[in-house]
Amino acid sequence: MGVTRRTFVQAAIAVTAVAATGGAQTALAGAAVAAGSPPGDVVGKVTVGYQGWFACAGDGAPINGWWHWTQDWGRPPSPSNTGTKCWPDMREYTHSYPTAYGNLGNGQPATLFSSYDQQTVDTHFLWMRQYGIDTAALQRFNPTGGEGPTRDAMAVKVRSAAESHNVKFYVMYDVTNWTGMQSEIKADWTNKMKAHTASPQYATQNGRPVVCIWGFGFNDANHPFDTNACLDVINWFKAQGCYVIGGVPREWRTGGAGTRTGYTDVYHAFHMISPWMVGAIGNAGDSDNAYSTYTVGDEADCAAHGIDYQPCVLPGDVSGRQRAHGDFMWRQFYNMCRAGVQGIYISMFDEYNEGNQIAKTVESQAGVPVGSGFLALDEDGTACSSDYYLRLTGDGGRMLKGQIGLTPVRPTPPTVSGGADTTAPTSPTNLRVTDRTGNSLALAWNAATDNVGVTGYRVLRVDGSTSTQVGTATGTSFTVTGLAPATGYTFRVVALDAAGNVSVPSNQVTATTDPAGTTTDLALRRPTTESSHTQSYGSGNAVDDNPDSYWESANSAFPQWIQVDLGAATAVRRIVLTLPPSSAWGARTQTISVQGGIDSGGSGQVLAASDYRFDPASGNTATLTLPAASTVRYVRLTFTANSGWPAAQVSGFKVYAA
Repeated sequence: MGVTRRTFVQAAIAVTAVAATGGAQTALAGAAVAAGSPPGDVVGKVTVGYQGWFACAGDGAPINGWWHWTQDWGRPPSPSNTGTKCWPDMREYTHSYPTAYGNLGNGQPATLFSSYDQQTVDTHFLWMRQYGIDTAALQRFNPTGGEGPTRDAMAVKVRSAAESHNVKFYVMYDVTNWTGMQSEIKADWTNKMKAHTASPQYATQNGRPVVCIWGFGFNDANHPFDTNACLDVINWFKAQGCYVIGGVPREWRTGGAGTRTGYTDVYHAFHMISPWMVGAIGNAGDSDNAYSTYTVGDEADCAAHGIDYQPCVLPGDVSGRQRAHGDFMWRQFYNMCRAGVQGIYISMFDEYNEGNQIAKTVESQAGVPVGSGFLALDEDGTACSSDYYLRLTGDGGRMLKGQIGLTPVRPTPPTVSGGADTTAPTSPTNLRVTDRTGNSLALAWNAATDNVGVTGYRVLRVDGSTSTQVGTATGTSFTVTGLAPATGYTFRVVALDAAGNVSVPSNQVTATTDPAGTTTDLALRRPTTESSHTQSYGSGNAVDDNPDSYWESANSAFPQWIQVDLGAATAVRRIVLTLPPSSAWGARTQTISVQGGIDSGGSGQVLAASDYRFDPASGNTATLTLPAASTVRYVRLTFTANSGWPAAQVSGFKVYAA
């Protein structure tokens, strides 16, 4: 795997901490000293580095292993095989993968997400939009090796998520350990990445598609490129019409152990300079020292050369206890904004393996695998919500844009009280199967409750410790389709509220689909007759496959009947009846018997009268199972009572062979 920029900077020289300067709100931020460019998708905006480099065994990714979750990608994560420094909050991922860790502190299985799942990327980009993040820089390391196919696929997934959630994105090439970089980066852009600039969400600046090259000028063996190679690549991308950002050493201007000498022309060839600070600072005092040593002078140098300046802000390593419940990150925002920078780059969005992520992270030991040694966001004794660093980033972006005043005091509390909703709904209960065919299972459950209000449910199919979303519902029923005949399936349901809080899952239910050949509704759009109907609610409405149309008999005149002609003598075993799914109907019980025969007038009883409950909470569905298969052409239902209305009512009259 080699040394990346994350491990290289750990050997950087330490900076001397100075006392943090305080002060009250003094001015509006966002007024750059001398911007080289007008606002665009990176100037005047907050950009996050997006790795998208986590895979799990069994997720279908070409990498086929626990990519970046572990040291040994061939074995699942465990206390003796880990590559991470903290644990993600997994409550909003609909597909997760079991690990070899013990359960979490709350008793739930210890599972992880895969970046290769589109829902994972969609979730991340939804968070970006919700928390005011403007642009994502997709990290792209050497794509010519074994990781290349997976990285190619991730670019497609990121583009899709960016387009779905109205977030900008661009390609950031990390040239670390890329031996054939000078020619191969050009081929990769021409043959693969350039195609993504056709997306309306691909970031542009000054009318040009944005590309970043990270790694020119670093003084180590992983970045051996001389000035001629660097300038050749920069100028080539410029000739392609690109706006080119340089990810450079923090000492690019001042000189020092981290940068090669003689690279000033390389740095000044970029349209934007973005110095790397991870590993160089670890507390608010370090940030103040970096402001004096690097930021102020860097901004002036860039302004003098018409270059945009985008310094790096980091939340701090959770495992290194650097975060200080947001004070460390906010001090950097304050220092960058008071320097008048043109943009801010956040390192990183999803880098759980380095502990520098802003994406949702477990709040306490209740969300951490027992015995793992991982810390949570409350490691310093201050409770923090899992989205705290997303909220902090949103406020930092507003300060950069002058939407709030410049202030050294973070406006975002670690936990939200008052207006924001951080309480998850209760679990749905009594999950059950209400109907089945050869390729579908109908589910129903009792409603969850919430302090504000439940907005919907996710239906999850369970396979061992893995759960995959198969649908969503706003009510308390859902039919899972596309299943295999005679196959067992297990499901559970979670509830959501408007704030994105997700409940603990419901009970699990397991059911087997019917054998093959039993899925055809024999009554669908077949001729019907009836004892009577009222207004326009004729018997044909019961077999038209429209759940909202229905047959209703004459009122206050029981018994009433409806009959369907199957067209030929057929073995019948099961009848499924429905009422419209709208909760406006309310629950009711109807007393029904079943008759059948070969001719329309000679029906005999095949199922005695019984009460059948129709309840919107369970799909307004009733299943009538005959004691034995009856060979009939005509099937008649006779109604003698209805607790909810003085008439017989059916919106779906479905007949099955088994």
